[in-house]
Amino acid sequence: MKRTVIKIDEELCNGCGNCVEGCHEGALQLIDGKAVMISDLYCDGLGACIGDCPVGAIELIEKETEPYNERAVMERIHIKGEKVVLAHLQHLKNHNEMEWFNQGVEWCHKNKFSIDLTKIKDSAEGKGMACGCPGSMERDFRTDNVSALKQWPVQLHLLNPNAAFFQGGDVLLASDCSAFTHGSFHQTFLKNKTLAIACPKLDSNLNSYMEKLVAMIDQSRINTLTVLIMEVPCCGGLLQLAKRARESASRNIPIKVMVMSIKGEILSEEWI
Repeated sequence: MKRTVIKIDEELCNGCGNCVEGCHEGALQLIDGKAVMISDLYCDGLGACIGDCPVGAIELIEKETEPYNERAVMERIHIKGEKVVLAHLQHLKNHNEMEWFNQGVEWCHKNKFSIDLTKIKDSAEGKGMACGCPGSMERDFRTDNVSALKQWPVQLHLLNPNAAFFQGGDVLLASDCSAFTHGSFHQTFLKNKTLAIACPKLDSNLNSYMEKLVAMIDQSRINTLTVLIMEVPCCGGLLQLAKRARESASRNIPIKVMVMSIKGEILSEEWI
């Protein structure tokens, strides 16, 4: 399966070891003075190590690999003690990966590994913890009513297509400019939808976008995909990505395309 894991630029890596300490899952080791991913199996793809790298040698990529295995991670890290296990579980909870979190807690109970779960804070309380770049930390707003936005982040490169807020949901794929063009973007387009934003002209690695959309369709099993684009020609590339993703996916979902004028008027709206 394709999923998000980290990639290390060995030429940039200075061997400081910060990322190794930041990876509670044990996916990284220092070997011959360089950080090395020892197994994709242990990498959760949430990027806790990225913010710890002082030279920018780590990035998130999409690749064909084995699924992340929480039970294998627990087998590996429990020997490091309760503090490491609690830090790992807190990391999962901060990213709202509750299925993995529950698997980790279940492993502890089943294997009689004693942990004090009261030390694990709610996601809102724990968000200040070291957990990669604070600006890209995954947050779920679905129980809040401050706005129609249901989650963070929103930029498609930063989104985990398997995040809980995508599961069985309706997704709005909006061009970057659209929210600034329409005065009631939240009420008109975003209500009851999970948001992803992208620009087909200025963003790089568009194949990654398509792969993430395929993962949303096949793995998160989203219900619908609404593509909101501007009338300018370059914006049509976003719709083409959505179409290609549906063609590549094993499931066929409805796609709605909405075209907006540069003055914020809805020019057309249709299901395709």
